[in-house]
Amino acid sequence: MTPRTITGTFDGARPAMLEASELTPHHEALARLLWHAELQGEPIEPLSGTFPDLTLWDAYRIQAIGRGLRSAEGEELRGWKVGLTSRAMQEMMNVDQPDSGYLLESMVVHSGAQLRASRFIQPRVEAEIAFLLKSPLEGPGVTREEVLEATHAFAPALEVIDSRITDWRIGIVDTVADNASSGMCVIGDWESAEDIRSEQIGVSLAVGPELVRGRGDAVLGHPAEPVAWLARTLAEQGLRLEPGDIVMPGSVARAVPIAAGQTAYATYDRLGEVSVSLV
Repeated sequence: MTPRTITGTFDGARPAMLEASELTPHHEALARLLWHAELQGEPIEPLSGTFPDLTLWDAYRIQAIGRGLRSAEGEELRGWKVGLTSRAMQEMMNVDQPDSGYLLESMVVHSGAQLRASRFIQPRVEAEIAFLLKSPLEGPGVTREEVLEATHAFAPALEVIDSRITDWRIGIVDTVADNASSGMCVIGDWESAEDIRSEQIGVSLAVGPELVRGRGDAVLGHPAEPVAWLARTLAEQGLRLEPGDIVMPGSVARAVPIAAGQTAYATYDRLGEVSVSLV
């Protein structure tokens, strides 16, 4: 199952799912500001503080423009992520609802990868249960059951999240505009979804001396629920989940900071293990 080129753009940068009149030079300027912060490794002040009138819809516009900018550079879409799906993560990030972002082919690596610490600004690690889809999901009424029917396999996964906002001082508008604070996704071996109760999978994540534990049902009660939420949310933007998409449904426990010279190592019931190192 191969990645695909990001489609639905005009002028090489802006998603056609949004009317041209809705995408202002202000949105594009903020998308470029966040992209520059990522490339330079220099965080910026919270957008929500500098521009208090920004709405959640504005934030998704900014994110979509950022996706288009990367498409123009030849990046390919590999899947999607849902963030802030557990109470622990919502409390940690001071938000009260999930958010979503995109995964590019360049953002996905296999377990055991060594990543340059310099590519991140203030990285943290989350333990997640990745979904690999075998059939499309679209429409406003997608359910958990439909997600499970459309799922080909599960994998143990880590997400190295990062924020281009200084000191993680984010609200929901900031994290959405910043592609849901995405960094890199680390995927372990895929296991057939048949007969696996993903909501019952226990997970332990260790980074240096720090250890956190969680379970699949920590994310909205069931890991498939964030995927259903994502499908419904994408439908509002004229998009759908496609066969071959990887979906990261959110962390089963709180995120743990990671620094150069450290390895994050997670073990999963039924799914095995996954690790990543910063060098």
